[in-house]
Amino acid sequence: MEFQVKSISQTAIPEALEKAHRYRLLNEPWQAESICLDVLRIDPANKSALVTLLLAITDQFEAGVSPLRAREVLRSMQSDYERAYYAGIISERSARAHMKQGLPGSNVKAYHELEDAMRSYEQAEAVRPPGNDDAILRWNTCARTLMRHEHLRPEVEYAPEPILEGES
Repeated sequence: MEFQVKSISQTAIPEALEKAHRYRLLNEPWQAESICLDVLRIDPANKSALVTLLLAITDQFEAGVSPLRAREVLRSMQSDYERAYYAGIISERSARAHMKQGLPGSNVKAYHELEDAMRSYEQAEAVRPPGNDDAILRWNTCARTLMRHEHLRPEVEYAPEPILEGES
């Protein structure tokens, strides 16, 4: 079934974004996502709506929402810092969703995603605005997660031993 989505007014944007933030706090990220999409229809470059949309999508990773959806939003971000920092957020939150799944191979996937997050945070750190240490705080959190959770390790490659033919 298709519906024609209605537009909100430009003057409603600040209040709409406040509602989106509240819905995230209420653990209703799909509500926040919908509001952000309404805001972005009117103001496609609205930084607050882009950030809130990306975070609302990452809030849904545990429910099976793909990180690719969040990466689509990432392309609309203007600065190198924001793209690097939020790429780290996407990888880190995807890793944490995999950690909670507990499926075979999810710990290996989580390990690699945390590594990706740390690389993104290092890129963000290199271009961060003065006084903004958010990327360092996130990098440290990833590092502590890897140090505390010994089951998060890269996949171990086993080299098969050659089969020796028996002597007769």
